[in-house]
Amino acid sequence: MSDSNRMYELEYPGPSAHSVDGEDGLSMVVALQGYADAGRGVQQASQHLLQALDHATVATFNVDELIDYRSRRPGVTLDNGRVVGRESLALTLHRMEDSDGRPFMLLSGPEPDLRWEAFSRAVAELAARSGVDRVVSMYAAPMTVPHTRPLIVSAHSSDPALTEGLHTWDSRMMVPGAAMLDVELLLSRKGLTTVGLTAHVPHYIAASDYPEAAYGLLHALESVSDLNLPLRALEADMDKVRQQLADQVDDSTEIASVVGALERQYDEEQSRLRQRDDRRRGLENASGDGDSAQNALLAPGQEVPSGEEISAEVERFLAGTTEDFDGDDTGDGEDPDDSDDPDSNSDSDSDR
Repeated sequence: MSDSNRMYELEYPGPSAHSVDGEDGLSMVVALQGYADAGRGVQQASQHLLQALDHATVATFNVDELIDYRSRRPGVTLDNGRVVGRESLALTLHRMEDSDGRPFMLLSGPEPDLRWEAFSRAVAELAARSGVDRVVSMYAAPMTVPHTRPLIVSAHSSDPALTEGLHTWDSRMMVPGAAMLDVELLLSRKGLTTVGLTAHVPHYIAASDYPEAAYGLLHALESVSDLNLPLRALEADMDKVRQQLADQVDDSTEIASVVGALERQYDEEQSRLRQRDDRRRGLENASGDGDSAQNALLAPGQEVPSGEEISAEVERFLAGTTEDFDGDDTGDGEDPDDSDDPDSNSDSDSDR
């Protein structure tokens, strides 16, 4: 038995996981929570899929092999002086069906703390066993953007054609590693197509639930995986949070000042980028170059930060300087500092 195979247990009898009707291989969606999950966008996205779609368990990972419980202590329930329960830290591969009955795989649970290389081999083994040919990873990063402007989802991929129409990074940069980035690197070297999607979450609410990040990730997932996902149920949660944020801005001149400054920065950059793109298009037309220099997915006014700026944002977030927008604890037993910037998720080795 391989080292990676000892890391998980297959469900028996397992559900049929391969594609149907002569279609090509399946997509595997990966939603690992903890490190790169600002606003709990990744966790909410995976929970929504599991609640809204039919699914069956394919494999369950042995979290004792992967989790450092002292750094990610599960919550324990005491009832009248007795220990009656403990929070589950399950890392599970599911077979799902979208709204049209199209099958795909979902790997969800906490990001491994340990044995990343063995975990990557295990995921690659399960992908091959299930007939997967495309893996889409979801991340959420704290960024200096206002909640009053459209949410940005940036993308990186081993196949640039899949990210056309999405915001991409044009610079070379190095960012802190993540278990799923190791998986992406291994799978791309094995010839599978990999895609990473990162929701840009306003940094001042990165420790609070932000359903708009989940919605943005799932909407982008549809575009890169040909899936049809039920998203309407998330819209009510989005409206509720928007109203809460609007009320807090109205009630606090300090918060309003911060948001206003971000809006001005955003809008000024929008104007600058439009002028830059107009100049580029003029040069292309003059030279006869048919390739557009405009990044079609760059949200209005959103500047592509430098590698140094992204690294500085990561360091600030890891140091715990990012505060909850309203000062409340999330109450989910997770450390808010686990919501970190994965990527801006870009690494030269995996063509992000």
